[in-house]
Amino acid sequence: MIPKNAVILTFFKKLQTHKLIILMLTIFLVLSSSKLSAAKEINPHASLKNFTGHLDQRIPALMKHYDIPGVNIALIQRGKITWSKAYGYADLKEGRKMTTDTYCRVESISKSVTAWGVMKLAERGKIELDKPVNLYLKHWRFPKSKFQEENVTVRQLLSHSAGMPLGTIGVRYSPKGDIPSLEESLSKDAILKQEPGLSFSYSNTGFNLLELLIEEVTGRDFAQYMAEEVLIPLQMYNSSFTWNEKLTPEVPFGYDLKGNPIPVYIYPDKAAGGLFATVEDIAKFAVAGMANFAHLDNEILNVPSIDELYTPVVDIPGYYGLVYDSYGLGHFIERLPDGKKAVSHGGQGSGWMTQFYSVPETGDGIVILTNSQRSWPFFGHILTDWAQWSGFSSIGMGLIVRMTKVLWTFIGIILIILLWQVWRLVKGVISGGRRFTLRTGKSQFLRLIQSGLSIILLLSLWWAINQDYLFISSVFPGATGWLGFTIQFSAIVLLLSALFPCVVNKTRIKG
Repeated sequence: MIPKNAVILTFFKKLQTHKLIILMLTIFLVLSSSKLSAAKEINPHASLKNFTGHLDQRIPALMKHYDIPGVNIALIQRGKITWSKAYGYADLKEGRKMTTDTYCRVESISKSVTAWGVMKLAERGKIELDKPVNLYLKHWRFPKSKFQEENVTVRQLLSHSAGMPLGTIGVRYSPKGDIPSLEESLSKDAILKQEPGLSFSYSNTGFNLLELLIEEVTGRDFAQYMAEEVLIPLQMYNSSFTWNEKLTPEVPFGYDLKGNPIPVYIYPDKAAGGLFATVEDIAKFAVAGMANFAHLDNEILNVPSIDELYTPVVDIPGYYGLVYDSYGLGHFIERLPDGKKAVSHGGQGSGWMTQFYSVPETGDGIVILTNSQRSWPFFGHILTDWAQWSGFSSIGMGLIVRMTKVLWTFIGIILIILLWQVWRLVKGVISGGRRFTLRTGKSQFLRLIQSGLSIILLLSLWWAINQDYLFISSVFPGATGWLGFTIQFSAIVLLLSALFPCVVNKTRIKG
């Protein structure tokens, strides 16, 4: 007959073997998840052919890893569009492929284009940037708030420093359905949330108010004004602030964080995120801002006006500030380590994410349009590669890549700790050192903390699962699922630790 202690010893040896296997799998998970960030070294200023060859391997691998259906990308060198390409699908169900002439929702890149339209009015003396916007609004007035609406200036609206709220997000309308008017939308959303000029506060509503400003001052429809005064003169012939059925190729489906398809939609307003454009048209827009390289027969803005668009107005706090230093007029601004100024803007909507990034001084730029909300880390990887190739040591968006590594490392460490605690729990139960009990004792306080933390973690996870959108899920789509699993695992281990406390053996000492 095999002694009981030998059976337990054999079990522990097997348990420790399994623990070692799980530990190795955890380490493999962390290493494999960060493998994509460890791209092969890119030679600065390598030939265009070499770099695009790299992208032809890199982009499909990243798309597969992050489950991104379609990508359009363009490169700019010395103020010229030198390469563009489409990858993947505009419609997965129908198998319709992306093409470089496909109209895409560019979302908040629209703000940068709108800023050109406003600046053109300022050049012509139709408006003054530092005058209250109320001076130019004839038929609409701010809804009442506890702040001074009459202090809101055009410059503040252009720089997200007017105290305007973010505005309604996630609400979209069918192009063929009824939608609220611009004035109705503004009357609901344009309620000041802080004193004008106090600090940066990103606002779609503020730019939609600029749309109304343009219509009031010019007497023209916003989309018509932008087409005639900005888009067509910039030779952006495949761009429009108005959707119509004749856009060919038709606008792709967007895909949300869960990969669900989202048909084409529109907003009640256009200036903040309503532009439809091809990747090469957005590249043309970026080139137009490179004053030393742009060569257009019809000059849209003079150099001082372009410089003003790219001049910092307000410092950026919060998570935006982790990537960018400041905001100018319709543009994010970043100071690179070598002192050069980079200007950019990204966009995010239901099923869409976009980014353009340029260094006007050198004439370098890149545009990336995707029909997926899972694209933040994809942008981080591609922009990091592009910066290395272009000779820029680092850019702010590279932080996403570094933070992804940190998050996966954190998840791996927590999983190792949890597995160690599970091993202790099982060992304790088998040896009799831990027993199930609901009674209170000397460890009551610790058990209450463990139970409370378990409940808090489970409630937090339940809340997160029921949200339509989570910022962390967008920035770290690959890691978020594992983070949720780790939180759930932590809650279970904490609860088991509370239900199976250590048994205190009291030994009487006889004198």
